[in-house]
Amino acid sequence: MKAALLSSRRCQAVVPAATPEAVGRMLAQLSGWTVQDGKLVRAYAFRDHYETLAFVNALAWISHVEDHHPELTVTYNRCVVRYDTHSVNEGRGGLSDNDFICAAKVDALYDQRATGA
Repeated sequence: MKAALLSSRRCQAVVPAATPEAVGRMLAQLSGWTVQDGKLVRAYAFRDHYETLAFVNALAWISHVEDHHPELTVTYNRCVVRYDTHSVNEGRGGLSDNDFICAAKVDALYDQRATGA
């Protein structure tokens, strides 16, 4: 499955934790994402604060539509996005398909900004 296929999927309300094998497969489909402390993480760079906040606002729409919300660290020209699914592993959290689906959608958003499409 390519990243485009991930981004065409929708998040599900109830999902199981992703197996380590599934995490590896889905991570290989994304560019620039890593797993850190059990979260899917990527930093995005921008020209200025206005562009950073425009991205964050567009990302908020994705989060709303998918009902899956990342942790964001926003600075002048950078946004770090961290995804995990709190409801998996008996409430202890971890990664699920939803994290990778949203990551692919956020990548598509960022790529659209970069190409001016």
